[in-house]
Amino acid sequence: MKLRISLVALASCLHFSSASQPGATQSTAWPARPLAWGDVNFLFTTDTHGWLMGHTKSRPPEPNYSADFGDFLSFVTHMKELAREKGVDLLLVDSGDLHDGTGLTDGSPTGQPNAHESNKFITRLPYDILATGNHELYKYSSALDTRENFVPHWGGRYLTSNVNLTVSDPQHPGQDISVPLGAPYRKFTTLQGRRVTAFGVLFHFTWNAPGTAVQSVEDLVEQAWFREAIADPPELFLLAGHMPVHLEEDPDVNVNDWPIVYYAIRQVHPTTPIFIFGGHSHKRNCTVMDEHAIAIQGGRYMETVGWLSANLTQGGGYSRRYLDTNRNTYHYHTQTDDESFDTLDGLKLTGDIAALAEKWNLHEIFGYAPQDWYLDRVDHPDKHSVMTLFLDEVLPTVLRLGAPERSHIPLLAIFNRGSIRYDIYRGPFTRNDQYTVLPFQNDFFYATVPWAVGKRVVDTANKKREDEGQLRKARQMVMPSLAQPRWEIPAVADMQRVFSGPEEQLTLGYVTKDLCEGYADDTIHLDIGGMDREDDFMSSPPPELEDDDLIDVIFPSFIAQPIVDVLNKLFPGQNYSVPTLPRYTAIQSNEVFEVYARHKWN
Repeated sequence: MKLRISLVALASCLHFSSASQPGATQSTAWPARPLAWGDVNFLFTTDTHGWLMGHTKSRPPEPNYSADFGDFLSFVTHMKELAREKGVDLLLVDSGDLHDGTGLTDGSPTGQPNAHESNKFITRLPYDILATGNHELYKYSSALDTRENFVPHWGGRYLTSNVNLTVSDPQHPGQDISVPLGAPYRKFTTLQGRRVTAFGVLFHFTWNAPGTAVQSVEDLVEQAWFREAIADPPELFLLAGHMPVHLEEDPDVNVNDWPIVYYAIRQVHPTTPIFIFGGHSHKRNCTVMDEHAIAIQGGRYMETVGWLSANLTQGGGYSRRYLDTNRNTYHYHTQTDDESFDTLDGLKLTGDIAALAEKWNLHEIFGYAPQDWYLDRVDHPDKHSVMTLFLDEVLPTVLRLGAPERSHIPLLAIFNRGSIRYDIYRGPFTRNDQYTVLPFQNDFFYATVPWAVGKRVVDTANKKREDEGQLRKARQMVMPSLAQPRWEIPAVADMQRVFSGPEEQLTLGYVTKDLCEGYADDTIHLDIGGMDREDDFMSSPPPELEDDDLIDVIFPSFIAQPIVDVLNKLFPGQNYSVPTLPRYTAIQSNEVFEVYARHKWN
């Protein structure tokens, strides 16, 4: 424990705050039971999307996730020290999507590449393996910035087994070459001497920016270098990658190519342990493939830190846990308190995050939201749905404000559901909030068409999307699932009992129903609920028009191509093309909530 004591002593001399970010509301809930440690243990994150300040709102369940990235660094430091004291391994893994989601990633006033500054905060964590996500690839400038300014820090630990980037060839000026974004794989030995072979795999993403390339997973496992990399038997395979560990109903995330990698390894190594860390679907989930292989993922937005432990030498067995990211969780599992928890590096990171938020004016108040609106708890057209607010009020109001010269023509605004990212809570609506709700910078294009065409666009686009999703799902290789795995680590099975206290003592939060045996939530909550998303494309309320009446069909540039494809199908002979589409307004998509809040919430 000497390391923890000395760091805290140093930190106290510098007078940093130890209360996460300014204004954060601390959780009142606590974990139900200690973690079960094994021979090899993992802490894992995924889909953090820039939520390094933590969740600072007071409305439930936000206090559950109120720890910031500085608190997380202190937690990891203590946990790594506990692992050393126990003589076991603890590896830290991230499965991608560091971009797009808060002001820290998207709110730069200088126009620098997305996540350029926030990635510097990520580098302060001692990650053993990281993988890329699809959000790192939407813009070439972001992908190039990742390769030039983020990847070098990791010394081969940032893995992109099937993602390449086109760059200038330093050996042949004027020519381009395709190079891996990160390292294709990593072989290393843990502190306790275990040999590990690791890969970082992205699903077959096709909306990536020109200049980036994503190889299909089917092609990846046929590569000679991949076959050579898996030939030598390690003591375990570690697969980090940005795709769900199980097929989802949501058409945006029903991709799962993990079975392809799993079977490729199993053909060579039938019983070598395989640990898979997924992401992309923003859910806590887990599945066991065989007695020696498990796949797990840990949610989104720094709401969850995942825990997985396994015994490789003491009779086998696994234990998993989904940890709420707050200081109570961190204190409990590191056996510390407010006086002994914070490390020098953790407090410095907290202060630097706060300083960047202040520099970029992320706490500027645009207005005061009169109620809560939810993304996942209820759906459109419920009055408490953020999609209802956005489609019925925000989008039509802002588009009219931005293009008064077109007010004489009815409009139908189409948007993709996945671009709306989070809840809005009653009270101050800030510059950072506008990015947490809608971080993507898109122009608004439009096409003026007869209502007979316009009224069919959304349904046609959704039907096409559904058909593509079903075709993709039919091609998916089925992930094996073991019905009766040896799940709990025998020596600590008694630690896995679920807390059963009075419901009135519980707070709102996640109640996870994953595909693995037993109860995995670290803190017991009343279920906050949620719903599966269905339609991808949605629209503002349709006007009452005759079929021959003209209407402006308006849509963001991100979905311009699929909407143009539908328009050309429904309106033959017009030959719409994205490059020739006119802009409807100078207002961009990531500005609409600011405009609305200033106009309506003051």
